[in-house]
Amino acid sequence: MTGVIICGGRITDYIFMKKYLEDADLVISADSGARHCKSFDIVPDLLVGDFDSVSDADYRDLVSAGVGILKFPVEKDMTDSELAIDIALEKGCSRVLLLGALGTRLDHSLSNLFLLKKLLDRGKEGILADENNEARLINHSIELESKKDVYITLLPVAGPAKGVTTQGLYYPLENATLEVGSSWGVSNRFSSEKAAVTVQEGTLLVILSRD
Repeated sequence: MTGVIICGGRITDYIFMKKYLEDADLVISADSGARHCKSFDIVPDLLVGDFDSVSDADYRDLVSAGVGILKFPVEKDMTDSELAIDIALEKGCSRVLLLGALGTRLDHSLSNLFLLKKLLDRGKEGILADENNEARLINHSIELESKKDVYITLLPVAGPAKGVTTQGLYYPLENATLEVGSSWGVSNRFSSEKAAVTVQEGTLLVILSRD
């Protein structure tokens, strides 16, 4: 079951981004993500948050559309995005996509990116995507399909990533150790239709990027 969480960050190309909604079984608007739902011309299943940033008009429109409303106190220990992830997991999602999760606030952007760790720890697939990037977090292996004009970057998180081996990439790695603070894993390229990345110990942030 795939859940899509639409956050209140930056989305500029709704036509391009709408592909991430095609396989959604559950769509959750995290607070001001409601404005993006309107631009996508979709009605989410749930609106979640403390509603400190959603506009009155967007809120009224979703209530009128019969959207489920889950309101939380402003003074809480989680961001609206994390609350939405918990709800997606409670609903049975094994795959969660975060859209509109990056923006001008670096703290919110990094916090949303690190929510991929929560999904990884629960054994679920997590993807954070915008118009130029797809980010995933792995602690074992992943297979990726080649995409035109796309770079692949491997960055260790919270300590070194050991035993990193790749297949199908222009610059191959064989049992390598990637250290935090090193740019060794940045801007690789696909050399075949599919690529595989394996890490024996540690956690890797796998980012597909295009200019």
